[in-house]
Amino acid sequence: MTTPDIRAVFFDIDGTLTSFVTHTIPQSTIDALHQLQAKGVKVFICSGRAPSHMTVVLDMIPVTFDGIVGLNGQYCVDDHGFLKKESLDPRDVRTIVAWLDRNPDVVANFCESDYVYFNQVTEPMRATWRQLGKTAPKVFVDDPHTRPETHETFQVSPYIDDEQEREIVSLCANVQGVRWHPDFVDLIPADGGKPKGMERFMRHYGWTREQVMAFGDGGNDVTMLEFAGIGVAMGNATEGPKAAADYVTDDVDHDGVMNALKHFHVL
Repeated sequence: MTTPDIRAVFFDIDGTLTSFVTHTIPQSTIDALHQLQAKGVKVFICSGRAPSHMTVVLDMIPVTFDGIVGLNGQYCVDDHGFLKKESLDPRDVRTIVAWLDRNPDVVANFCESDYVYFNQVTEPMRATWRQLGKTAPKVFVDDPHTRPETHETFQVSPYIDDEQEREIVSLCANVQGVRWHPDFVDLIPADGGKPKGMERFMRHYGWTREQVMAFGDGGNDVTMLEFAGIGVAMGNATEGPKAAADYVTDDVDHDGVMNALKHFHVL
């Protein structure tokens, strides 16, 4: 196999870097991240989480990432002044909030760049949060009728089924839904997504698609894996990412990241 000219690797967090079983990051993955950077390959987070919701995970990882693609591609930032972002249209946010008013039992998560809040707390939401273990961020409750009027909202994540998702999307002018968990959907701009976030950094550095690699495990990773020169689905991934990937590696708890990097002779 010819060694690919990989300049950057983009990693999802939940189920890719961190385990849903141990709620930690395997040592082999930490070693892989250090070895990539030692070779001059840049490593990026590419997650549906907001930057403020990544801290609880990043504090567990003794690695300084070269940048963050957060909120499913809608907020890209590094420690050197790079910042590219796209928020939801305020009119669409109002439409979503109005739908929630008509469906008062639905809980939803509203994501700003540095603050994430729920419209209310319910038992289904608590159950989902418990699945994240110690990687679950702190929960805040706030008023979605007022905050979006003065703060950029990049993503809204209601706990709804596929039919309700289609209903909300149909009411909005520029919204799509992506899922990494069956219990809720991330509503983002229709022209957004993880590849858009990757492209922002690629333009900055002058990389081609063939020079980037991506790892993921959830439905919101499908377009990312299709877009990357090499897309790798974790062994614990759902069927969508596995079908979209160039390669399915072992699961996160069995050295999936390291094994895939060795398979492609990146390490």
